[in-house]
Amino acid sequence: MGLNIWTLYRGMQSLLLREEGQDLVEYTLVVALIALGATVALKNLRTEISAIFTAITASLTAY
Repeated sequence: MGLNIWTLYRGMQSLLLREEGQDLVEYTLVVALIALGATVALKNLRTEISAIFTAITASLTAY
């Protein structure tokens, strides 16, 4: 019984010490942060872009 617990402990320890999956998680977090930043930036630009198209439409209908 003691040997099985020790084997289980060593197996869990080796899983926790492996670093193979950490790169994928880090890249995923960076991509999520960039996507969040782009979403916020585009929401802020939405009103400005809408105003520009409204001005273009008004100019075209005036002619």
